[in-house]
Amino acid sequence: MNYKAKLKDIKALFFDCDGVLTDGSITLFPDGTQTRTMNVKDGFAIQVAASKKYILAIITGARSKEIRNRFNDLGVTEVYLNCVKKIDTFNILLNKYNLKSNHVLYMGDDIPDIEVLKNVGLSCCPSDAIYQVKKIVDYISPLKGGNGCVRDVIEQVLKIQQNWPNEIHT
Repeated sequence: MNYKAKLKDIKALFFDCDGVLTDGSITLFPDGTQTRTMNVKDGFAIQVAASKKYILAIITGARSKEIRNRFNDLGVTEVYLNCVKKIDTFNILLNKYNLKSNHVLYMGDDIPDIEVLKNVGLSCCPSDAIYQVKKIVDYISPLKGGNGCVRDVIEQVLKIQQNWPNEIHT
């Protein structure tokens, strides 16, 4: 089935963080703190999806409380940090929201995401995901992690479901 046919059934949007919402780079400062860079266009799309009442979740192995703060500020209430076995968190979310897996889009980029990617309705990855991920997903964004790939998939879902804001015409 063409991935576009699956877009109409999506009710929940779940994402990995590092390598998807970031480019995978972490800057280390002398005091031990770390920083990541995220794309504001991805953030805008997340806010739009939250305002349209989609179920949004971040499932990441990262442990930084700043990640939780960032996504909470964007309207994401389900932020799971330090996930070793992401499929367990995925199943918790399915039960919590009484979701069927075919109603979930998941975007991941690396080995810890594979099990979830194999169990969702629409599996996606950025263009710079590892080969093992690329060969199993329904859709590979033309954009890299941290460079708008999340906006790409959210916009596609919301447009096909007529939930994307109308463009301003001048």
